[in-house]
Amino acid sequence: MIDIVSSFINLIPVTLAQSLIIAFVVVGIMLPFRILNFPDLTSEGAYPLGGCVAGAMISSGFDPVAAMLVAACCGFLAGCSTALIHLRFGINTLLAGILVLTMLYSIDIRIMGRSNIALFTFPSLLKNLGGAYANDAWFKIVLVGALLTVIVAVLYYFFITEKGAAMRAVGASPDMAEAQGISIWKATILGVGAASALTAFGGSLMVQTQGFADVNMGFGILINGLAALIIGEAFVGRRTVARQLLAPIVGAIAFYQLLSICLSLGLAPVDLKLATGIFVLVMLGIPGLRRTTGGMLARERMRE
Repeated sequence: MIDIVSSFINLIPVTLAQSLIIAFVVVGIMLPFRILNFPDLTSEGAYPLGGCVAGAMISSGFDPVAAMLVAACCGFLAGCSTALIHLRFGINTLLAGILVLTMLYSIDIRIMGRSNIALFTFPSLLKNLGGAYANDAWFKIVLVGALLTVIVAVLYYFFITEKGAAMRAVGASPDMAEAQGISIWKATILGVGAASALTAFGGSLMVQTQGFADVNMGFGILINGLAALIIGEAFVGRRTVARQLLAPIVGAIAFYQLLSICLSLGLAPVDLKLATGIFVLVMLGIPGLRRTTGGMLARERMRE
């Protein structure tokens, strides 16, 4: 028992730093799913895209900050592509996302020229700002936490402006929003693009933290993000803009602490995705079971 607790405590700083980076991805997943009511899978491709762009640029001698900004811009273009495919051709949002993330796999390899790049010997944002503390988990927590706070604050103030309210109106009722003169196209493209930009930004941060970029680094990130979002919304809810933006952060932290508990208890790392998938299935299935059970009980009462 003592060994389990000790193992969990040792994992806390590492998983906390990682969860704050993944929080960018979870926010990027939340925006289309909750704000725009636009189920989107582009995050699965935008995350490795950001990592591959940053990895290729950093290994070519570019400044890490410039690499992160370019990575975010590339993610924005990927998200815009998904939105345009849906709006222009009438293709289902999920299928549009699958098409884009499939194409991004080849683009990632073209960008890097190989399937992975090691970045251990190259500069990074952490090394430039932290120096000798670059590999310290608590320094990573402070730096990534500060970046996350700034971005979430910007999003909050945007969503309480007239343009932000218009974007939320598109997600709540597209027909009503269009009747009010709001451009559905503009709001959808901007929102989905911004979501993928955040996801790609998170990918660019992750490659600098882990020391390498890989085309397969996004595998399963969408399921992890959905699990984190579900947990966060269970803790803080989503009735206000502030709560909706806070839920991904709380959820990412809680989710990765749950993963560290599972590892401390002896669960094999290869089983984590299975456990995560089962968790998401259960959480998404419970409301449907409640509705079905409630309907059956109501019909039985009517017969009586």
